[in-house]
Amino acid sequence: MVLTWLIALALLAVVALTGMKFTSGGFDVPGTDSSRAMSTLKEKFGETGTTPRSLQLVVQSADGPIVDDQGAVTAALSQLSAIEDVSAVSDPFNPARPYVSADGTTAVAEITFATLDNEQLRESAAHAVAEVAADIRMAGLTAEVGGSLSSDIPEILGPSELVGAAVAFLVLLLTFGSLVAAGANMGGALLGVGVGILGVLAFSAVSPIGNITPILAVMLGLAVGIDYGLFVLSRFRSELRVGREVGEAIGVATGTAGSAVVFAGATVVIALVGLTVVGIPFLGEMGLAAAAAVVVAVLMSLTLLPALMSRMGRRALPRRERSSTTHLPVPARWASAWGKGVTRRPLFALFGTVLVLGATAVPMFGMTTSLTIPGGEDPDSTTRAAYDLIAEEFGKGAQDPLVVLVTTTDDVTDSAADAQAEVEALPNVATVIPSGLSDDGSTALFTVLAESGPLDSDTSELVKNIRALESDGVSFQVTGGTAIALDSDQQLQTALITYLAIIVGLSLVLLIVLFRSLLVPLIATIGFLLSLGAALGSTVAVFQWGWLDALVQAPQGNPLLSLLPIIVTGILFGLAMDYQVFLVSRIHEAYRQGLSPSNAISAGFEKSATVVVAAAAIMTAVFGGFALSPSSLVGSIALALAVGVVADAILVRMMLIPALLALLGRHAWWLPKWLDRVLPHVDVEGSTPEGDATPVGEPVAVR
Repeated sequence: MVLTWLIALALLAVVALTGMKFTSGGFDVPGTDSSRAMSTLKEKFGETGTTPRSLQLVVQSADGPIVDDQGAVTAALSQLSAIEDVSAVSDPFNPARPYVSADGTTAVAEITFATLDNEQLRESAAHAVAEVAADIRMAGLTAEVGGSLSSDIPEILGPSELVGAAVAFLVLLLTFGSLVAAGANMGGALLGVGVGILGVLAFSAVSPIGNITPILAVMLGLAVGIDYGLFVLSRFRSELRVGREVGEAIGVATGTAGSAVVFAGATVVIALVGLTVVGIPFLGEMGLAAAAAVVVAVLMSLTLLPALMSRMGRRALPRRERSSTTHLPVPARWASAWGKGVTRRPLFALFGTVLVLGATAVPMFGMTTSLTIPGGEDPDSTTRAAYDLIAEEFGKGAQDPLVVLVTTTDDVTDSAADAQAEVEALPNVATVIPSGLSDDGSTALFTVLAESGPLDSDTSELVKNIRALESDGVSFQVTGGTAIALDSDQQLQTALITYLAIIVGLSLVLLIVLFRSLLVPLIATIGFLLSLGAALGSTVAVFQWGWLDALVQAPQGNPLLSLLPIIVTGILFGLAMDYQVFLVSRIHEAYRQGLSPSNAISAGFEKSATVVVAAAAIMTAVFGGFALSPSSLVGSIALALAVGVVADAILVRMMLIPALLALLGRHAWWLPKWLDRVLPHVDVEGSTPEGDATPVGEPVAVR
């Protein structure tokens, strides 16, 4: 079995490294008005081909008109023209096409490159332009470089991620007290995530994927791989402690904890695959890639891990326990005390948890999202400085024009002038520039510059107003980068509502079947929504408001990426179901065995709380490592997941739900008899050959 996994890893590595392909990484959201307008643009005006790669050199004088320093600027233009692969450099002082601000202090030169067909050439070209800008600064002028030549593939396995994995390994070592067991758990997870991500990259040889597609696969594959291995290994060690032989213990652990892993993994996979139903291709692609990584993690825990357990045998136990045939575990004192404390003061636990989660979620109501960040994500970069300079001197909408198509059923020539006048009369319009007629004469093209910036609500309102002009056989369509970003952001917000409804409905159905109760699934779903709010609220506070600027590497102060809320919703739902299964199912089992509701809560905590806390700590460590990534996309998603895991595992599953179960008593497990008859019976923990009920988790004594 080990050899099979290693061969799979090697074969996928060969295919991935020799044939992986990436698309441009752009976000395509079909079905929007701007997407349809883009199709019309291509149909009427033809394909424009690959957009040339370009940069902008923005030069500003603080002492007077920039023309007084024309000599220095002209010399810089000559230097730019000499850079390898530069095909054209515009002259901002050209009377035919000047690019100088109204006050005369700022000039902009466009630098167009030819192929730049590899990352090394792009980096070299950007460095050369930056050196020219540095020379201009030496002359006493302000010089910034706008635009980007990079493919912007986020780093997903940097130093911070490795630190997170190291912390996760430390948690495993403390939990198991055995280097052999911790090493097998971590090694299996790393091999699993390697197979998963290489499988995704190998698939790209057949069907190219987006640059950001592998991010979730790596992040989630590593986290669940470690956690699922932890659950199976914990059960294996419990079986060894009660006197089973190694082979029998492996079978029982795989048949019980392994069954729970399959159910838990299935909920995560369903949530991720569900991203395809919202109709946004790049989002569905990310969900499928991450789901594939989770499937590999489940298979690893059911096949590779048992193989490793057969080799380690009793070495999976701490050294002091290996010699004795039977070593009954001592219940963790803190877990028992925690369970009893919640049942004694349920109202305190309930209101305290809701208060903490509610306060953490408050920033969510100030969340703003965008598909792109004008000027780039780094507020301190020369790219953003160049963008801001142009916006200040030439108008906020100067760099983000709207492309307007005016189409008639016959010749558009007679309607073009009136259409231009109608657009110019709208509020927030700075300039309308006629930009051509289609060959068949049915469509006129206009470039519209707004007075407001691309993220302003006034720009969104302008797009709506232009589209509303349609009348008497004349239609107005709006596209271009700004319109596409606005429409896509709105589409993603609508998709989030649809997806959240699907997730909540799925959550209720799954938990009703599993726990055979109506109230338990309801409060579990409410708890999930509270942890989701806390996750999004903390991400807004950190990445949008900049609360942890000294700690977080990624740029802060920008709107959150539009796809973040829906991705976090899907993943956190799957993980929340994991903790619900591994902790609350133990409480349910104890209640079914005849214990009172409060005693069942205490018993459930004794049996599984330690492993759930360890699993949450591992998830938090892994996601926390990714949260320190220099990429705001990776960092923001990871931070939301890290906070969400802590909120859901510790506050919701171990505080809120036990408190409500204690308050509801036996009513919590009520189910109408007619529904009990029609619901299928799901044994999520599996059945051992002897039919015993050894816990999924392994209690560890903390003295």
